[in-house]
Amino acid sequence: MILAAVYDVDTGQEWSLGRGPAQAEASVVKLDILETLLAHYRDVVSTLPAGDLASAQQMMGFSDNTAATALWFAAGGPGEIGSYNATVGLRHTSLSQCVDCPEFPWPGWGLSTTTPEDQIALLRQLISPRSLLTASQRRYALRLMENVTPSQRWGVSGDVPPGVRVALKNGWLPLDAAGDDWQVNSVGWISGDGRDYLTAVLTTGSVTEQDGIDLIDELTGIVWRNMR
Repeated sequence: MILAAVYDVDTGQEWSLGRGPAQAEASVVKLDILETLLAHYRDVVSTLPAGDLASAQQMMGFSDNTAATALWFAAGGPGEIGSYNATVGLRHTSLSQCVDCPEFPWPGWGLSTTTPEDQIALLRQLISPRSLLTASQRRYALRLMENVTPSQRWGVSGDVPPGVRVALKNGWLPLDAAGDDWQVNSVGWISGDGRDYLTAVLTTGSVTEQDGIDLIDELTGIVWRNMR
Protein backbone atom coordinates (compact mmCIF):
# COMPACT_ATOMS: atom_id res chain seq x y z
CA MET A 1 0.00 0.00 0.00
CA ILE A 2 1.21 3.48 -0.90
CA LEU A 3 0.10 6.68 0.77
CA ALA A 4 1.67 9.94 -0.37
CA ALA A 5 1.22 13.70 -0.21
CA VAL A 6 2.88 16.64 -1.95
CA TYR A 7 2.71 20.30 -0.91
CA ASP A 8 3.71 23.12 -3.24
CA VAL A 9 5.34 25.77 -1.07
CA ASP A 10 4.81 28.59 -3.58
CA THR A 11 1.12 28.03 -4.27
CA GLY A 12 -0.05 26.26 -1.11
CA GLN A 13 -1.61 23.48 -3.19
CA GLU A 14 -1.52 19.97 -1.78
CA TRP A 15 -2.11 16.64 -3.49
CA SER A 16 -2.55 13.17 -2.03
CA LEU A 17 -2.31 9.62 -3.33
CA GLY A 18 -3.95 6.54 -1.87
CA ARG A 19 -6.47 5.87 0.85
CA GLY A 20 -5.95 3.79 3.93
CA PRO A 21 -5.22 3.79 7.63
CA ALA A 22 -2.22 5.49 9.21
CA GLN A 23 0.98 3.51 8.74
CA ALA A 24 3.95 2.74 10.96
CA GLU A 25 6.44 5.61 11.00
CA ALA A 26 9.63 3.57 11.32
CA SER A 27 12.51 6.06 11.49
CA VAL A 28 10.67 9.08 10.08
CA VAL A 29 9.42 9.51 13.67
CA LYS A 30 12.92 10.83 14.34
CA LEU A 31 11.92 14.12 12.72
CA ASP A 32 9.07 14.40 15.22
CA ILE A 33 11.48 13.66 18.08
CA LEU A 34 13.89 16.34 16.85
CA GLU A 35 11.25 19.04 16.42
CA THR A 36 9.75 18.39 19.86
CA LEU A 37 13.17 18.52 21.48
CA LEU A 38 14.03 21.81 19.77
CA ALA A 39 10.67 23.34 20.68
CA HIS A 40 11.43 22.79 24.38
CA TYR A 41 14.16 25.41 24.26
CA ARG A 42 12.67 28.26 22.23
CA ASP A 43 16.10 29.78 21.83
CA VAL A 44 19.20 29.25 19.76
CA VAL A 45 20.32 25.69 19.18
CA SER A 46 23.39 26.23 21.35
CA THR A 47 21.18 25.93 24.43
CA LEU A 48 20.73 22.20 23.82
CA PRO A 49 22.95 20.00 25.97
CA ALA A 50 26.07 18.85 24.14
CA GLY A 51 24.98 15.24 24.49
CA ASP A 52 21.65 15.95 22.82
CA LEU A 53 23.36 17.75 19.95
CA ALA A 54 25.65 14.77 19.39
CA SER A 55 22.70 12.37 19.55
CA ALA A 56 20.71 14.50 17.09
CA GLN A 57 23.58 14.31 14.60
CA GLN A 58 23.68 10.52 14.89
CA MET A 59 19.89 10.15 14.82
CA MET A 60 19.31 12.26 11.72
CA GLY A 61 22.55 11.73 9.83
CA PHE A 62 22.85 7.98 10.32
CA SER A 63 19.39 7.01 11.62
CA ASP A 64 21.02 5.73 14.80
CA ASN A 65 18.41 4.01 16.97
CA THR A 66 20.27 4.28 20.27
CA ALA A 67 20.54 8.03 19.82
CA ALA A 68 16.86 8.21 18.87
CA THR A 69 15.81 6.34 22.01
CA ALA A 70 17.85 8.73 24.16
CA LEU A 71 16.23 11.75 22.51
CA TRP A 72 12.76 10.16 22.64
CA PHE A 73 13.03 10.33 26.41
CA ALA A 74 14.82 13.72 26.40
CA ALA A 75 11.94 15.15 24.36
CA GLY A 76 9.43 13.86 26.90
CA GLY A 77 8.27 10.61 25.34
CA PRO A 78 4.85 10.11 23.76
CA GLY A 79 3.13 12.61 26.06
CA GLU A 80 5.26 15.62 25.16
CA ILE A 81 5.73 14.63 21.53
CA GLY A 82 1.98 14.17 21.23
CA SER A 83 1.37 17.61 22.71
CA TYR A 84 3.75 19.16 20.19
CA ASN A 85 1.99 17.31 17.39
CA ALA A 86 -1.41 18.59 18.47
CA THR A 87 -0.10 22.15 18.60
CA VAL A 88 1.28 22.05 15.05
CA GLY A 89 -1.86 20.44 13.63
CA LEU A 90 -1.19 16.71 13.36
CA ARG A 91 -4.54 14.94 13.51
CA HIS A 92 -3.84 11.33 12.63
CA THR A 93 -0.51 10.52 14.29
CA SER A 94 -0.43 8.15 17.29
CA LEU A 95 2.74 7.73 19.32
CA SER A 96 3.81 4.31 20.52
CA GLN A 97 3.47 3.88 24.27
CA CYS A 98 6.37 1.45 24.53
CA VAL A 99 10.02 1.46 23.54
CA ASP A 100 10.68 -2.14 24.54
CA CYS A 101 7.52 -3.67 23.09
CA PRO A 102 6.59 -7.33 23.65
CA GLU A 103 7.59 -9.64 20.79
CA PHE A 104 9.04 -6.77 18.77
CA PRO A 105 12.84 -6.68 18.45
CA TRP A 106 13.14 -3.07 17.28
CA PRO A 107 12.60 0.16 19.24
CA GLY A 108 8.88 0.58 19.74
CA TRP A 109 8.80 4.24 18.76
CA GLY A 110 8.99 2.99 15.16
CA LEU A 111 5.49 1.57 15.60
CA SER A 112 4.04 5.05 16.02
CA THR A 113 1.59 5.60 13.18
CA THR A 114 1.07 8.59 10.91
CA THR A 115 -0.30 9.82 7.59
CA PRO A 116 1.45 11.68 4.76
CA GLU A 117 -0.64 14.77 5.46
CA ASP A 118 0.57 14.86 9.06
CA GLN A 119 4.15 14.50 7.87
CA ILE A 120 3.64 17.48 5.56
CA ALA A 121 2.46 19.47 8.58
CA LEU A 122 5.67 18.54 10.41
CA LEU A 123 7.82 19.46 7.43
CA ARG A 124 6.11 22.84 7.14
CA GLN A 125 7.42 23.67 10.60
CA LEU A 126 10.93 23.56 9.11
CA ILE A 127 10.32 26.14 6.38
CA SER A 128 7.65 28.49 7.71
CA PRO A 129 8.45 31.71 9.58
CA ARG A 130 5.24 31.07 11.55
CA SER A 131 6.73 27.85 12.91
CA LEU A 132 7.00 27.03 16.60
CA LEU A 133 10.71 26.68 15.90
CA THR A 134 13.04 29.64 15.75
CA ALA A 135 14.91 30.50 12.55
CA SER A 136 18.15 29.08 13.96
CA GLN A 137 16.40 25.87 14.99
CA ARG A 138 14.89 25.48 11.52
CA ARG A 139 18.27 26.00 9.88
CA TYR A 140 19.83 23.47 12.23
CA ALA A 141 17.20 20.79 11.57
CA LEU A 142 17.38 21.28 7.81
CA ARG A 143 21.17 21.13 7.89
CA LEU A 144 20.99 17.75 9.61
CA MET A 145 18.52 16.50 6.98
CA GLU A 146 20.64 17.81 4.12
CA ASN A 147 23.69 15.94 5.36
CA VAL A 148 22.33 12.42 5.69
CA THR A 149 24.91 9.72 5.01
CA PRO A 150 24.99 8.92 1.25
CA SER A 151 23.65 5.38 1.62
CA GLN A 152 20.42 6.80 3.07
CA ARG A 153 19.84 9.55 0.51
CA TRP A 154 17.15 7.70 -1.43
CA GLY A 155 13.43 8.32 -1.46
CA VAL A 156 12.16 11.87 -1.95
CA SER A 157 15.47 12.63 -3.67
CA GLY A 158 14.48 10.33 -6.57
CA ASP A 159 15.66 11.79 -9.91
CA VAL A 160 16.53 15.12 -8.26
CA PRO A 161 19.71 16.44 -9.97
CA PRO A 162 22.82 17.65 -8.15
CA GLY A 163 22.66 21.23 -6.97
CA VAL A 164 19.03 21.07 -5.87
CA ARG A 165 18.49 21.40 -2.13
CA VAL A 166 17.16 18.18 -0.57
CA ALA A 167 16.46 17.75 3.15
CA LEU A 168 15.09 14.31 3.99
CA LYS A 169 14.48 11.61 6.55
CA ASN A 170 13.84 8.01 5.60
CA GLY A 171 12.56 5.04 7.54
CA TRP A 172 12.53 1.28 7.06
CA LEU A 173 11.25 -1.45 9.32
CA PRO A 174 10.42 -5.17 8.94
CA LEU A 175 6.93 -5.64 10.33
CA ASP A 176 7.12 -9.42 10.69
CA ALA A 177 9.62 -11.97 11.94
CA ALA A 178 10.08 -13.43 8.45
CA GLY A 179 11.30 -10.09 7.13
CA ASP A 180 9.05 -10.16 4.06
CA ASP A 181 6.67 -7.34 5.01
CA TRP A 182 8.54 -4.03 5.02
CA GLN A 183 7.45 -0.57 6.00
CA VAL A 184 9.52 1.88 3.94
CA ASN A 185 8.96 5.65 4.20
CA SER A 186 10.52 8.89 2.99
CA VAL A 187 9.72 12.51 3.84
CA GLY A 188 11.47 15.74 2.91
CA TRP A 189 11.83 19.14 1.26
CA ILE A 190 13.06 19.71 -2.29
CA SER A 191 13.95 23.23 -3.43
CA GLY A 192 15.67 24.38 -6.62
CA ASP A 193 15.54 24.33 -10.42
CA GLY A 194 12.16 26.06 -10.42
CA ARG A 195 10.61 23.82 -7.78
CA ASP A 196 9.87 24.17 -4.05
CA TYR A 197 7.82 21.42 -2.46
CA LEU A 198 7.40 19.01 0.45
CA THR A 199 6.79 15.30 -0.05
CA ALA A 200 5.85 12.43 2.25
CA VAL A 201 5.55 8.81 1.08
CA LEU A 202 4.59 5.86 3.29
CA THR A 203 4.63 2.32 1.90
CA THR A 204 3.87 -1.03 3.47
CA GLY A 205 3.79 -4.59 2.16
CA SER A 206 7.09 -4.66 0.26
CA VAL A 207 8.71 -8.10 0.28
CA THR A 208 12.17 -6.57 0.71
CA GLU A 209 13.48 -3.22 1.92
CA GLN A 210 14.94 -2.56 -1.53
CA ASP A 211 11.56 -3.13 -3.16
CA GLY A 212 10.14 -0.38 -0.98
CA ILE A 213 13.04 1.95 -1.75
CA ASP A 214 12.67 1.36 -5.50
CA LEU A 215 8.95 2.04 -5.31
CA ILE A 216 9.44 5.36 -3.54
CA ASP A 217 12.30 6.38 -5.85
CA GLU A 218 10.08 5.76 -8.87
CA LEU A 219 7.11 7.66 -7.43
CA THR A 220 9.10 10.67 -6.25
CA GLY A 221 10.93 10.82 -9.55
CA ILE A 222 7.54 11.29 -11.21
CA VAL A 223 6.74 14.03 -8.71
CA TRP A 224 10.01 15.83 -9.47
CA ARG A 225 9.44 15.76 -13.21
CA ASN A 226 5.89 17.07 -12.92
CA MET A 227 6.25 19.80 -10.32
CA ARG A 228 7.79 22.41 -12.60
